[in-house]
Amino acid sequence: MAPVSESDSNNEDWMSTLPEELWDIPLTSLAIPGSHDAMSYCLDITSPLVRSESDTFRLLDGVFYCFTRPVIYRWATTQVKGIVEQLQAGIRYFDLRIAQRPYETSNELYFTHVIYTQLTVVKTLHTVATWLSDHPKEIVILACSHFEGLSEKRHEDFIYSLKTLFGSKLCPCNADITLRGLWSSGHQVVLSYDDQAAARHKVLWKGIPYWWANKANADELLQYLEWQKELGRPDGFFVAGLNLTADRCFIASHPQVSLKTLTMVNWECVKRWLEDQKPGADPTNLNVIAGDFVGFIPFCSLVIALNKKLLKERGP
Repeated sequence: MAPVSESDSNNEDWMSTLPEELWDIPLTSLAIPGSHDAMSYCLDITSPLVRSESDTFRLLDGVFYCFTRPVIYRWATTQVKGIVEQLQAGIRYFDLRIAQRPYETSNELYFTHVIYTQLTVVKTLHTVATWLSDHPKEIVILACSHFEGLSEKRHEDFIYSLKTLFGSKLCPCNADITLRGLWSSGHQVVLSYDDQAAARHKVLWKGIPYWWANKANADELLQYLEWQKELGRPDGFFVAGLNLTADRCFIASHPQVSLKTLTMVNWECVKRWLEDQKPGADPTNLNVIAGDFVGFIPFCSLVIALNKKLLKERGP
């Protein structure tokens, strides 16, 4: 299937090229493109299921492995672009689900989505740190969560690795999070760590709320998001997820469908809704907007363009 558009190919410096009128607006009020399950492009089809999967599904997978694994791969893969390609496309929020593989003899951590990834966490984040050094005015939000199989000591070891890796790029929770303030301080990484271990470290931000519809079609997805908007946006960072989700009954009854084809079929409807959204601090405004198959569809450019609406509001 050919990409819908290549318009996301020139966004690697989009933050640094925003109009100066937006430099003093907090990141929590800007429209920021995000990647749902950002590392699922490199899932290891031969790896075990994650620990949180049910015993029933684990048994089914063991007995019908040759059938279940291709299905898992089709539906657990939410991205097809690598981490650097996502950065170049304009993604600045990364949904990173982290775990330790069962029976793993090394201390390596992996990303997960039903199964584990081929790439390890620290090696991947080193790639991100290198990219940031080459793009000193770009800011990323790394949302680390799940942490299956990590002991308290393993959390502390991992946090120490993160601090060593990113160093002064890490943005403290009390920092000025406008672009002007971040550029002045040299901070480039907002590191969200969704675990109680974060409370002991001033450079770790709490978990970021994620609006997840858990629906398999665009109409129900958008109804859910509109309902959330009526309730009002949270304080601070939050994510509106444009990702579709199919339950196992849907998957079993649609053997020719994958998450990718489902996303493409529903894209035009989602796109029209997205173009009508506004960033900002008002209750119905959006902040981070996350999607699947970023860079494959012109998602990032649409989200970035929403920031122009802030210029119209501020006026001459």
